[in-house]
Amino acid sequence: MNLRNRLIRTVMAVAAGLVPASAALGLDASYPGKPVKVIVPFGSGGTPDTIARVITQRLGESLGQPFVVENRPGANGIIGCEAAARSAPDGYTLLIVDVGQLAINPAVHPKLPYDSVKDFAPVSLAAIAPLFLTAHASLPVNSLAELIQMAKDKPGQLSYASSGPGSIHHLSMEALKAALGLDIVHIPYKGGSSQSIPALVGGQVPLAYAGLPMLAAHVKTGRVKLLAVATEKRSAQALDVPTVAEVTGIAGYAYPGQIGVLAPAGTPPTIIDKLAAEVIKAVRHPDTVKRFTALGIDAVGSTPEEYAANIRSEIEKYARVAKAAGVKIN
Repeated sequence: MNLRNRLIRTVMAVAAGLVPASAALGLDASYPGKPVKVIVPFGSGGTPDTIARVITQRLGESLGQPFVVENRPGANGIIGCEAAARSAPDGYTLLIVDVGQLAINPAVHPKLPYDSVKDFAPVSLAAIAPLFLTAHASLPVNSLAELIQMAKDKPGQLSYASSGPGSIHHLSMEALKAALGLDIVHIPYKGGSSQSIPALVGGQVPLAYAGLPMLAAHVKTGRVKLLAVATEKRSAQALDVPTVAEVTGIAGYAYPGQIGVLAPAGTPPTIIDKLAAEVIKAVRHPDTVKRFTALGIDAVGSTPEEYAANIRSEIEKYARVAKAAGVKIN
């Protein structure tokens, strides 16, 4: 029986009073009534995985059922996202994912086995991971303004490291270059941040966008300088560091990591709303905020509608940047 026929039969049964609406939709008034699987399309131990485990622990405590993280890494998150998209929309499979999988993948991969808008029901944007534009200590600049002037004076002589083609670190710098007409050479590292950050710290590459957790120790020792942050507002993690937009005047320039919670499309709105309220409470809890701060993360917590609008906006933004930079991954 196809989906249309099942829906027709369900509506008729409810209208006839034969089946309670909650039962017809496969709901339980006491949702969740069993453990909930939470797919994280990354390996264990990374920042998104750590955030997921903090959130799921609080959800389990508040809702009385285990929220169990299932790591499904591979193909830049595509494997895990596809698994979540194909799961039953009953509230018992969730996805915790970054902006890379929702907005960047569609911009750089010609074909994806999931649609970021059609296949998911946004629950809440949980947290933002600010990206900082950083320079090695040996580079004779101490501000973004000085870096821009150096890049203009020495076109093609500066380079920056990224965690790979089509990564947020790559596209955020390409957006800056395009807006200001700069010629800075891209040095991609296939091993991701585990290779690009050591290259920055070691001085092999003078510039990179990176998250604060991987940089904090090197900033303290003076080996790396923070020039600006790619967020709309200054990060609570480093209030003395200006935003890129403050320095350059580039309207709307913001390229943070964004970690959110989603469910498969078709998940009942009552479940989505209940989960959203609980995620907001979870990420704004003082202990969570403290934990996130230690990780260099800013807690957010949004409504499903706000997160849906955010996803659409990010998809459009990264599509423009990738097209302008000619970035495609086959």
